[in-house]
Formats: sequence, structure tokens, C-alpha cells
Amino acid sequence: MSLSALFGLWLRDWQTASHYLPVALVFAAGGVIAFPLALFSARLFGLGRRHEAAFAATFIAFAVFTIGFTALAFAILYRSYYAEWHAPAFTITWIFQLVFTTASAIGQFAVLGTRLYFPLGFVALGAISAWIAMKMR
Repeated sequence: MSLSALFGLWLRDWQTASHYLPVALVFAAGGVIAFPLALFSARLFGLGRRHEAAFAATFIAFAVFTIGFTALAFAILYRSYYAEWHAPAFTITWIFQLVFTTASAIGQFAVLGTRLYFPLGFVALGAISAWIAMKMR
């Protein structure tokens, strides 16, 4: 996924080359954390089913977990940046700031970050889904 993000940044001619590595690391962290959970979920829902159902379960599991955990990694970094201006920890104001900062980070990732999965991430998703679905039979 980090290669997909790097390729997506290069393809879009991103001007801040110094930020390529941090972006790639966020995408790598999301993919590494998501892989075992997505694999477990894919096997839970796809094992013993027809090839098409196993492929669909694997495709959905890997897509949802990878995007979800990468968005969570982005939200943690986003939150740590804005924490300097937030209220003291564990106050009501801080809880609201935490919730809304995290929600806005996930929304921002959904709009700007998910496009970095195309085209390489989508191809990798299809390939890994087909491979794992064939191994489940």
C-alpha cells in the first residue's frame, strides 16, 4: 500500500517531495496492521463457500480493514498535531475536541487519502483477493 501511495503521489505530481516518506509510512502502517485482521475476517466469511463468495469476502475484508486502519493511523497523527491547541486531557471540552478532530481526520482521509490507493492498490487488492480465495478452496 505504501508503494501505491508513493506512485499515486508521483502520478499526481505532488510538490512536497519531503513528505513522501511520512505518507508512505502511514499507508504501510495501515496495511501491516490490517493484514492479519482482514485475513482472519476473510477466512471467517469465505471459508467453505464458492469461489465467488470467497473472493467477495476477501475483497471486502481487505478493502475495509486496510482503508479503516490507514485512516485510523492518519487520524492519530492528525490528532497529535492539533493536540497542542486542545484543552487539558479528559475534560468535557477535550473529549469533544478528540471526537471531532478524529472525525474530521477520517473524513479528510476518505476524500483525499483513498485516491492514493488507485491504480496500484486496487490491482493489488484484486490480486491478493483472488490468491487467498483460491487458497481457501
